[in-house]
Parts: sequence; C-alpha cells; structure tokens
Amino acid sequence: MNAFDMARTAYSPVNAAVRTPQSTEHEAFVRVTRRLKAADRPGVPYPELVEALHDNRRLWTYVATSVADSDNALPADLRARLFYLAEFTDVQTRRILRGEAGTAVLVEVNSAIMRGLRMQEGQS
Repeated sequence: MNAFDMARTAYSPVNAAVRTPQSTEHEAFVRVTRRLKAADRPGVPYPELVEALHDNRRLWTYVATSVADSDNALPADLRARLFYLAEFTDVQTRRILRGEAGTAVLVEVNSAIMRGLRMQEGQS
C-alpha cells in the first residue's frame, strides 16, 4: 500500500458500528443460545453439546460475577434475580450433562434475557 492509499483509508468514513454494553451483551447471548439450540439435536456429537453448555455456563458466570460486584449500577432486586438465574443455569446444566433434561429451558432463559437487553437498549 502506498502513501496515497494509506491517506485515503485513514480519512475514509468508519464503517464499524458503535456498540453499547447492552448490544455487546445481547450479541454474546445470541451466539451462546444459537450454539445451545444447534447442539441439542439428534445426531450431534456429545462433545459439541458439552462445549455449548460450557460456553453458556461461562457467560452466566460472568453475569453472576458482574452483578455480585458492589460497583454494579443495576438495582439490587434485578441483580439478585440475575444471580439466581446464574445459579439456576448451573444446576440445569448439570442435569443436562447427566441426561436428565434438554437445553430448552436454558434457551428460554437466555431468550428472555435477550428480550430484556433489547428493551433496555431501546430506552437508552
């Protein structure tokens, strides 16, 4: 790339969208939920299900850690409900790994969180 090309690209409009914290969180839930849905079908190798569950558990561990932080600005009631959902997700994940349940309830919980994040972003 020559100097002219570099100068032109340096001053061209930026095409990257500005992401809000809510949109970033929403996207994380979308990706994990999509993987949960894809992994809980007949014929999908068990390790693929385990990886999807692991990613979902990691996301919810992040949520639990975030809402447990005293500097978190969310209302205490919402923080408590999110922490409870993180605990529920952990218990449900263990049940799925034992073959006692499917991922539908985790997908439902994640979908509710995604709706909430979208509504919150619309209010910003």
